[in-house]
Amino acid sequence: MKTYLVTGGAGFIGSNFIHYMLNKYKDIKIINLDKLTYAGNLENLKVLEHNSNYAFVQGDICDKELIEKIFEENSIDYVVNFAAESHVDRSIKYPEVFAQTNVLGTVTLLNVAKKFWEENTPEGACWKTGKKYLQVSTDEVYGSLGETGFFMETTPLDPHSPYSSSKASADFMVKAYFDTYKMPVNITRCSNNYGPYQFPEKLVPLLINNCLNHKNLPVYGDGLNIRDWLYVEDHCKAIDMVISNGKLGEVYNVGGHNERTNIAIVKTVISYLNEKVDSSITENLITYVEDRKGHDRRYGIDPSKIREELGWEPETCFEEGIKKTIDWYLNNRAWMKSITSGEYQKYYNNMYGDK
Repeated sequence: MKTYLVTGGAGFIGSNFIHYMLNKYKDIKIINLDKLTYAGNLENLKVLEHNSNYAFVQGDICDKELIEKIFEENSIDYVVNFAAESHVDRSIKYPEVFAQTNVLGTVTLLNVAKKFWEENTPEGACWKTGKKYLQVSTDEVYGSLGETGFFMETTPLDPHSPYSSSKASADFMVKAYFDTYKMPVNITRCSNNYGPYQFPEKLVPLLINNCLNHKNLPVYGDGLNIRDWLYVEDHCKAIDMVISNGKLGEVYNVGGHNERTNIAIVKTVISYLNEKVDSSITENLITYVEDRKGHDRRYGIDPSKIREELGWEPETCFEEGIKKTIDWYLNNRAWMKSITSGEYQKYYNNMYGDK
């Protein structure tokens, strides 16, 4: 039985990954390590509480002693690192927090995995078979695109925010462990994810929650910034494939081929909720706010490498995925209500001034 250490597994993509893996495989064990900051929510995994193949540990990826204890008590085969401070607005206010978690936390995980996976033989150091560290990164490390072209794995990194800079720094450390120690690693860089269990500081759930409560819909600048949107389950499938078959040391871009402007996303959500829920939800809720500092204009991913090498392609078109996503939030309003209070509400008020 293979054992996965999934860090940040109570968050959005991490919890979706755990659900996906335990639904697909009956002969694996997943240990979920999560600090349970404002964006981590064990409600995302409540149905797994009594699953014997799943265990939760609350803790910080910067805690070396805790990570070592997990490795000592379990035969960890794979580390999948989702744990990260991930919201650009927060990184602008608290860059040191992002450096601590995203960079130093990654180094801590790498060091502990190296300690337990590396073997000394008469021929020199080598790695135990069947081990891999996978770093879940972001297309934001590449910077910004013009009107044409796409990010490829060979695109030079050019991050523009404290968040993307911290992720790029972590990626460089992962690469260094492969180049220096030949550690079995991969890096995936994904486009904007959407789907169930996403914390409502992110665009799609924020729009849904605000529409349902007839609150302003904040849109940065002119709303014409472009992102490539990827349904979260498609991303989980890609990660699984990279863990199983990705060439060691390689980076794989994971994109949805679903480029949309931010304002188009806003209008799509409004239109669907207007028709399905409440005709008073209209574009009058849109409020343009001052543009974000260092706001990249366009992201677009070329996923040719992962398609050609591993056979992965996004299966969910945006038109289907956005409806599935909105319907999930409509059917899980209690979940949304449980987390749209406390620190989230203070965060929202501070960022957007909506009292």
